[in-house]
Amino acid sequence: MKQQHNCENCPVHHKENLIRLGIAMDRVDYVIALAGNPNTGKSTVFNNLTGLRQHTGNWPGKTVTRAEGGYSFADKRYKVVDLPGTYSLLSTSTDEEVARNFILFGRPDVTVIVVDATRLERNLNLALQILEITDRAVLCLNLMDEARRNHIEIDERALSRELGIPVIPTAARQKEGMPELIAAIEEVASGKFVCKPHKIKSRSLKLNHAIKSLSIKLEQQFPGLPNLNWVALRLLEGDQAIIEAVRTGELGQLKPADFSIPV
Repeated sequence: MKQQHNCENCPVHHKENLIRLGIAMDRVDYVIALAGNPNTGKSTVFNNLTGLRQHTGNWPGKTVTRAEGGYSFADKRYKVVDLPGTYSLLSTSTDEEVARNFILFGRPDVTVIVVDATRLERNLNLALQILEITDRAVLCLNLMDEARRNHIEIDERALSRELGIPVIPTAARQKEGMPELIAAIEEVASGKFVCKPHKIKSRSLKLNHAIKSLSIKLEQQFPGLPNLNWVALRLLEGDQAIIEAVRTGELGQLKPADFSIPV
């Protein structure tokens, strides 16, 4: 769905959180996260977007490698952060925790979900989890050359309607579809394209009531915390990482804080 851009809603990233997560934010208009399962060609997409304008390091307090780079498009500067390849965001590993925390608390302006077109059904599990956290995303339908070789046909327009986000077919190794991907990122980042992503609607009334009650308590303890319902659901499911973050107060430290950070 196209809609007039509302400048008040953009950018949506939390600069303080991103700095806390180790991301340099000087002269950046938009922050883009690259997410996806391992072996989807995500690194090739990252290299195509950023070229030689990239560097690597570690996430703060982690041994997980962080790669980031940048590019310019339509007079705007884009910071691209390549998240660890993961199969889910349920935080059963350090990689999953890093990816989840970046999307949840850093709130990138756009999350590009790179999927393998030859294994779409398996890859959509992560995509749907990401769309529970953010409504600003683009699906990069990568490895389309392999899909064609295997006589796999995908109706990307129907998929886009079902997911509620742009779906861009690419073959990153051949740089096929990259201009279209960059254009879609710009449309979502600027607000020209308003995403209306798929949300799970099959929860019971009892579960919805529990989520709402817990969300109210979370808001009282951590004012301004984003994605309250999602955090509440993780707590109800017994997510130990989120439970520990609530117990120690770390959850509050990852939200917009009441302190000044030089930028």
